[in-house]
Amino acid sequence: MAEQRARSSKPTAGRGGSRATRVKGAEDAALRASRGLSKLIGHETEGCSEVTPADDHGWRVAVDVVEVPRIPDTTSLLATYEVDLADDGTLRGYRRVRRYRRGAVDT
Repeated sequence: MAEQRARSSKPTAGRGGSRATRVKGAEDAALRASRGLSKLIGHETEGCSEVTPADDHGWRVAVDVVEVPRIPDTTSLLATYEVDLADDGTLRGYRRVRRYRRGAVDT
């Protein structure tokens, strides 16, 4: 499963009362989904495993999150959340679709 690191120092659109700007492709959608979800659920994001345009002109992003960090790291509990973004990058909704141990293999 390919992961894209979702950490960046770029400011998020819409802060400080400015108008939200249109999402500029898959990388921008992944960054916005990761930041927005992290703010809402209070967990560190690990990366994005899928980014696809949604049928309703927005984006659907699968964001991987560390829900329970453990030592050793291979026993940490992670989850994948499906995040829906509007064209302007605002988070419209999310849901947890999977929870797993970091060391677990997909079947």
